Amino acid sequence: MTVDRRPAGHSSSEEVDRTLALLWRDRGGDPAEPARGRRPTLTLDQIVAAAVAVADEDGLAATSMHRVARELGAGTMTLYTYVAGKIELIDLMVDEVLLERRLPAPGAPRAGDWRAQVRLYAERTRDAYLRHPWLRETSRVRPVLGPGQFAGQEYLLSIMDSLGLPAREAVAAANCVSGYVDANAAVEAESRHLERSTGQSDDAWWIQRSSFWDTYFDIEAHPTMNRVWLAGGFDRGTREQAGDACEFGLDRLLDGIAERVGRPGG
Repeated sequence: MTVDRRPAGHSSSEEVDRTLALLWRDRGGDPAEPARGRRPTLTLDQIVAAAVAVADEDGLAATSMHRVARELGAGTMTLYTYVAGKIELIDLMVDEVLLERRLPAPGAPRAGDWRAQVRLYAERTRDAYLRHPWLRETSRVRPVLGPGQFAGQEYLLSIMDSLGLPAREAVAAANCVSGYVDANAAVEAESRHLERSTGQSDDAWWIQRSSFWDTYFDIEAHPTMNRVWLAGGFDRGTREQAGDACEFGLDRLLDGIAERVGRPGG
């Protein structure tokens, strides 16, 4: 289930400006400092780190302002002098974990060809989702406009632009790759979350339902599935099958981009 970080209706310009200032606090001082005359007891980085730790352990729903304050040994109202509320806090959490990818900055050395560089993006994004499974619950449709998000976009777009694609196609290719990677990473994170929360692996879940194949599976209605099964197409475990699917899809996606680059006008 995707978490909408915004309440019903539109955020005010003041709310948007405040969130952006917090996300980009390294560029203009920390706007979350308590009012003058009060001695700061926390930093925004401490609050975000504590919130991420709570979400990693117990999920996004458990990451209330009260819970985070308790983890920090502070009063709940103290947190509100730094962050307006949970919605704003989740924005900061999302961008913080995206920053963990540590993608090469513009001008930094890059290893391998363009396909290897895309794979680096995919691997580090996947790792971020697996370290922080709650990331799958946040919307990527209206992304957090912070440095973590933009570092990823800049990195991918620079790869596609280096191939000589027209500007619109470079954007489309970068968006296609990021959408594919996010979707697959979210599915894998969901699988790991279910295994952890239920204590049952995906393979064990299927084994528990093995009677389905003898009792309900109709070979005549599913001849292709049966033929592929007999040929060993489903021999690998569910996690391995998911990995195969992700690798296959990314390879074919990059093949398509490479083919487009090789065409006249590409």
